[in-house]
Amino acid sequence: MEELLSEFKVAEGDQIAPWVRLVDHLRPRRASRPDEAAEKLRALTHLLSRRPDLAEPMCEALLRLFRERKQVSLYVSSGLLPSTGFFSETARRIADRVLPNVIDTAYMKDVLAAVFHRSDDELWVNALSDELWLDFLQTLLTAPKSPSPASGERELPPVMDELIEALRVLSFHVSAIGLDPELVRVEPDLEEYESPFLAQNAELLAYLDQYRDHWRRITTEPADGKHLRVMLDQCDEVLQRVRRRATKLGTSLTLTFKLERLRQHLERIAELLRLLDTLREQEDIRGALPRIIPLFKALVRAECRRNRLSDYWGQNVELLSLRMTESASKTGERYITATRGEYFGMMGSAALGGVIIACMAALKIVFSRQGMAPLNEALAFCLNYGLGFVLIHMVGGTVATKQPAMTANAIAASIGEARGKSRDLENLADLIARTVRSQIAAILGNVGIAIPLAICLGLLIQAMTGEPFVDTEKASHLLHDADPRSGALFFAAVAGVCLFLSGLIAGYYDNLSAYNRIPERLRQLRRPRRLLGEARMERIARYVENNLGALAGNFFFGFLLGGATALGMLFGLPLDIRHIAFSSAYVGYAAAGSEFTLPLQTVGIALLGVLLIGVVNLTVSFALTLNVAMRARHITFAQRRTLGRLLLKRVLTRPQDFLLPPRSRAKPSEPTESTTADPLGPQPPKG
Repeated sequence: MEELLSEFKVAEGDQIAPWVRLVDHLRPRRASRPDEAAEKLRALTHLLSRRPDLAEPMCEALLRLFRERKQVSLYVSSGLLPSTGFFSETARRIADRVLPNVIDTAYMKDVLAAVFHRSDDELWVNALSDELWLDFLQTLLTAPKSPSPASGERELPPVMDELIEALRVLSFHVSAIGLDPELVRVEPDLEEYESPFLAQNAELLAYLDQYRDHWRRITTEPADGKHLRVMLDQCDEVLQRVRRRATKLGTSLTLTFKLERLRQHLERIAELLRLLDTLREQEDIRGALPRIIPLFKALVRAECRRNRLSDYWGQNVELLSLRMTESASKTGERYITATRGEYFGMMGSAALGGVIIACMAALKIVFSRQGMAPLNEALAFCLNYGLGFVLIHMVGGTVATKQPAMTANAIAASIGEARGKSRDLENLADLIARTVRSQIAAILGNVGIAIPLAICLGLLIQAMTGEPFVDTEKASHLLHDADPRSGALFFAAVAGVCLFLSGLIAGYYDNLSAYNRIPERLRQLRRPRRLLGEARMERIARYVENNLGALAGNFFFGFLLGGATALGMLFGLPLDIRHIAFSSAYVGYAAAGSEFTLPLQTVGIALLGVLLIGVVNLTVSFALTLNVAMRARHITFAQRRTLGRLLLKRVLTRPQDFLLPPRSRAKPSEPTESTTADPLGPQPPKG
């Protein structure tokens, strides 16, 4: 250790190398185990406290770094999104991972990247406590200060001069972002009234001038930053308002990128202002160390992760995910029934969906017999599924497996509102119970109609043509597809992923419709208005506004299901899908084709397979959607065990709540409890 510290005594030579070797010495063998680094840092602090002859050269070397290196770029770019845009920055990060940039140690930003050159350095640096770093730096900064003159002007230290210049640059950046047309489109008041993003720039420049004059003792009055902080608070309020409006009016990658960049700049300005105030009050860098250490940790983390695509994409997709899941959560509310009327309405809606699904299954069997080329056959399957699901939605039917991708978002929104309160957790448990029984009603409606209708269609076609709709070999193949021992559960999981993706697609198109104002564009088309009339055109625009996402999600869901098998054939992979509603219809066609001569064991295994396929469909799609919805809302649900106990108690004491809704006790002339107290409100089931 003494040999490492003795390198700081050399005045000439590479000034960065001793710091690199010191950090290499402190770095633990495993970044996830910072205890080793903590022990080494304590030993270094103890040595410096005993050996002033080693501490003073090291202190002088540190101060020389800050005197001779340019620091503005460290404060205005490290850890902040650039102005180049989402795709340009993505390309830059990929290029820098393949061929890193040249490090120029004339800039403090590159010095930090050279010293903490391992990508996992930020883990152990941030894991060490602030108190440990504070002891080290206070011990290090023991070199005697040159006395300040008692009167007259005094020079602004280079470190503070760089901080002031960085604040000026950050303020100009905030003004430029705040006047961007993307923000003005969402918040038109920025054009009608004085923009706080411009006002903060004028206030900040005046504050910095006063700060300089007070430090140089040109004026005795310290800089008053109260009005500046009011302006910065107003900027933050506008930012939050734009975020909220973007969830309703739609957002884009560009808008998301600029909002995140604006937030980061405002936070960095506030952090540097607090540091400047502390330096003025203490007039000694050691008094400002509690402010400097968190900034140091943040800058090290930013430099270590500057080329990580996962962090960058995560920041920018956050608002898009939230917009998609917010839209889906509102749709999901319609899939959660409260009263018995809504419950049986859901079952009837699912029965209508089961009728169309039985016909779609028959069409697929017909298409598979036509001997089409593989690509044409795959396209026929995709259109069959896609147009069929769209038809189900348009006529008011329900597909049971479409529910989890929607209801998971509604549950995530409820978790976000619960925040661990016992009363809210009781409401959440009730919401989950309602969701389960609604899902059971939808499954019963789909499967309860698909199987008997498939049998009836098979017998009807046989009576009309004189030949069975499916022969014995095809019937055996259809039953084998539903056998859980044949890989059906894995293929059911693939279908669950498709269900999850279709939910995201629906949210994306709802966002696209709102952001591009598609309903308003439709309303202003002149020729269609003359041909169809104002009233009919208004109904079309309103239908598109409320259903574009659902229509797109259903259509693309059909293509995902139909294309999975084709994709497996293209790449030679055992890839297929199993969907509970279609599997149940195929079991019905197989039973009719075999003239009901199937062994009871075979029928039992096929029905068990259909049940397990449905469980996997629902579980996979629900889990994936709930995870995305909770991450988009930054929800960490620590009350899982409490909620689990509440649900277990509900299952043991009131299992009927998971099967049937309670009878309404309200008088016919009075509103039911669900219509007044239900936070979601009764909603007619829709596909």
